Amino acid sequence: MDIKEMIARRVAKELKEGDVVNLGIGLPTMVSNYVRKDLDILFQSENGLVGLGSTPKKDQEDYELTNAGGEPVTILSHGATFDSAMSFNIIRGGHVDVTVLGSLQVDESGSLANWIIPGKMVPGMGGAMDLVVGAKKVIIAMTHTARGKAKILKKCTLPVTAVGEVNLIITELGVMEISSEGIILKEIAENISVEDIQKNTEAKLIIDKNLKIMEI
Repeated sequence: MDIKEMIARRVAKELKEGDVVNLGIGLPTMVSNYVRKDLDILFQSENGLVGLGSTPKKDQEDYELTNAGGEPVTILSHGATFDSAMSFNIIRGGHVDVTVLGSLQVDESGSLANWIIPGKMVPGMGGAMDLVVGAKKVIIAMTHTARGKAKILKKCTLPVTAVGEVNLIITELGVMEISSEGIILKEIAENISVEDIQKNTEAKLIIDKNLKIMEI
């Protein structure tokens, strides 16, 4: 199974009936493809959409209907479109239950850096700063390392998007919860050892006493 698909499938299991969920650009947009069909979950995009469906099939894309990353999307019959002012009223008003975002770095205090690498061209902050503060739960969905370097750190070294707002980190290696004591390893991928995860994580992991195999 593709690593990104693996992460997206595990994130989908965190979503509950009635949730309003924002999916960030990139990997997080895949999550809507793996949500149980019997769950009524409302997906929102900060560029002014609510009621997003699954990724459109090849050659059936409508490029006048896109998410915040400019990728074509589908919208359900009960969905709606509106301007950015309304969209950010929803976010800042605390109406988003969960936001799923990618990140360049996360640290043990729950801070994240996901918008810029100094010296590189980027499109800007986007809605991430508002989302991590406005959403009730923040899930980071990302690969565990980048070019062999740890992305889960003792302290972020890149410019920070927000301080202490992350609740959960899901990678291809495991599921980690941010607590006041640090990062708790709750689930571990099959055929991966705790030593493997710690070797690829700069922050010291706290091993949950009920550590279990990650369900995909």
